[in-house]
Amino acid sequence: MPATVASFKIDFHQFLAADGQLISEDVPPLAKDMDKLQSLYRLMVTTRAFDKKAVALQRTGKMGTYASCLGHEAAHVSIGNAMQPEDCFAPSYREYGAQFCRGVKMSEVLTYWGGDERGSDFSGPRHDFAWCVPIATQCMHAAGAALAFKLRDEKRVAVATIGDGGSSKGDFLEAINAASAFQLPLVLAIVNNQWAISVPRSKQNSAKTLAQKGIAGGLPSIQVDGNDIIACHWAMVQAIEQARAGKGPTIIEMITYRLADHTTADDARRYRADEEVEKAWQLEPVSRLRSYLQSQGGWDDEKELELLAEADREVEAAVREYQAVGKPATESMFDHLFANLPAEIEAQRARALRELS
Repeated sequence: MPATVASFKIDFHQFLAADGQLISEDVPPLAKDMDKLQSLYRLMVTTRAFDKKAVALQRTGKMGTYASCLGHEAAHVSIGNAMQPEDCFAPSYREYGAQFCRGVKMSEVLTYWGGDERGSDFSGPRHDFAWCVPIATQCMHAAGAALAFKLRDEKRVAVATIGDGGSSKGDFLEAINAASAFQLPLVLAIVNNQWAISVPRSKQNSAKTLAQKGIAGGLPSIQVDGNDIIACHWAMVQAIEQARAGKGPTIIEMITYRLADHTTADDARRYRADEEVEKAWQLEPVSRLRSYLQSQGGWDDEKELELLAEADREVEAAVREYQAVGKPATESMFDHLFANLPAEIEAQRARALRELS
């Protein structure tokens, strides 16, 4: 009989059921911290209000293509809230809830999607990375930052997010390998929203989980309900604390659902059944947390109306700020490419200025 060299398992963690009730009394302290949960809920609701407005701006020709975060609020907010300011965040292109936690302004997100690169020079920690549209390359950026932290003996952690489709890219697997080889202070969060644009999870990979991709690198790898803010936050805090203590990297797969189109340039009705989306709405994170808060006496209809009004005011103020930014100077498209412009690019810059004069 052959000997078993190694065996593995992926644990799934959920504390808050779809109906907003605790699954058991064995829960993290966050489940009993109403002030903290209210704070997280406020950010989730505000992020959703921002997202709705951003889509409306694009649909009315006031902004360019936009990537919605609808349905991802628990995953994203938990990621940003669990991090410390000195940590480094490497997002993809829809983790606004995480970035709002870290001080990025709504108007800066709108500026970026409005086609103005000045939006990438956003508020918040200067060591965070900008939005990354090339799929999965941010994982290697985060691995590089984590390696720098380790070499400098700094108690800092790098966090990167990736989608289910992006987890099939070589960059993600290379980040896992680097994290394993160097035992980096790195957390890789797979926000599994079930769709890589038009390709469903069922056709992307035959593995039971995406978290198990970390097993090959020897990384602790778990799966959580990505619509359960308590589970997501608990997992992120555990992983970040472990990384900060020098105990290495972690993979967290957060199971959620993309309730909107991939971007405003997409029409998901062409490839997704209405019944599937309707079912996903029954599991979404915002109403789940609201139900729990109400059951604990930590929320009511009056507070909800006040929050919605407050969120609308904040979003409208951000829109006014975005619309007041003004167009960037034409030559600015050349000014941040090189320390010293090559002659052919310098000639293009001069031509652009001549044609505008």
